[in-house]
Amino acid sequence: MSDVLAELSAAGVAVWLDDLSRERLRTGNLADLVRDRHVVGVTTNPTIFASALDKGDAYDEQVNDLALRGVDLEEAVRSITTADVRAAADVLRPAYDGNNADGRVSIEVDPRLAHDAAKTVAEAKALWWLVDRPNLFIKIPATRDGLSAITETLAAGISVNVTLIFSLERYDEVMDAFLSGLEQAKEAGHDLSQIASVASFFVSRVDTEVDKRLEKIGSDEAKALLGTAAIANARVAYEHYEKVFSSDRWNALQKAGAAPQRPLWASTGVKNPAYEDTRYVVELVAPGIVNTMPEATLDAVADHGVLKKDPVTGNYAEAHRQLDALGTVGVDYDDVVQTLEDEGVSKFDDSWKQLLDTVASALKGAKK
Repeated sequence: MSDVLAELSAAGVAVWLDDLSRERLRTGNLADLVRDRHVVGVTTNPTIFASALDKGDAYDEQVNDLALRGVDLEEAVRSITTADVRAAADVLRPAYDGNNADGRVSIEVDPRLAHDAAKTVAEAKALWWLVDRPNLFIKIPATRDGLSAITETLAAGISVNVTLIFSLERYDEVMDAFLSGLEQAKEAGHDLSQIASVASFFVSRVDTEVDKRLEKIGSDEAKALLGTAAIANARVAYEHYEKVFSSDRWNALQKAGAAPQRPLWASTGVKNPAYEDTRYVVELVAPGIVNTMPEATLDAVADHGVLKKDPVTGNYAEAHRQLDALGTVGVDYDDVVQTLEDEGVSKFDDSWKQLLDTVASALKGAKK
């Protein structure tokens, strides 16, 4: 039986886990996934932390200590989440020491700051100092206001996971923000080889939104496009990546020691049960990308994933045709991606509130 996850790694795909909990850390589960599933990175978000806090007793001791100290709610959240991220970064440190690209763990800035660049940068710096690990990524949403925060954070020598990218236009802006950040970091005297970034391009949510609109249109031409938008969108994004990271502007930074901002496929868990559960992995294999998966998708790929030869770069023409066809049948691409970005920011905000509520409840119920 072939090791599909090992094949992914050999094809230049970095496999990351889209989940983290103190239970994973204390039982050694994360270390097992690193060893057995070729996991070389971890992403987190407020929903993941809220879910982890709701299960078992792994956080009880720290929550009790925080309650005894009478810390405020937001300090408690930072203490809990940064502790997990710091520990995960230590588990993944050997992968980071191996090539300086992998072994990364991401933590998100407060999403309520998504439209305030200055506060986002300040929060990014605070998290960077609190975790205090070189293999950390600070997650910053790719809102229009977030673009300048991304540049400024990178310019300060802090590695960034740019999240919540749906549109090709916004992706171009993200790559420009990355290049500007590295140029400013170089001017400030930072070692570019120590600054890393990924651009998290969301996948499955695109199909969810587009398919809903195609079903509403209801024509045979529309139904023929069901399930095509997300993969086509990601493939064209990779085409944009190849263009930007072969430019003269990039080459100058590369000569100064910089590594490219890798595309990261996010939201790779399949939402529609009618679709193959490995599709957002096996259809998007290309050199230099990251695929961050929930454990169920990781297990599915390991169990029955079948890799295809050149599924991304060999399908650029078809991907463009599929995206063009959406407009022909009446799906407005620009409206789709703006809707998804707006909903994404709102969901992130709701998730943060959920995390705050979960921690508040834990503190209230702690032994004092």
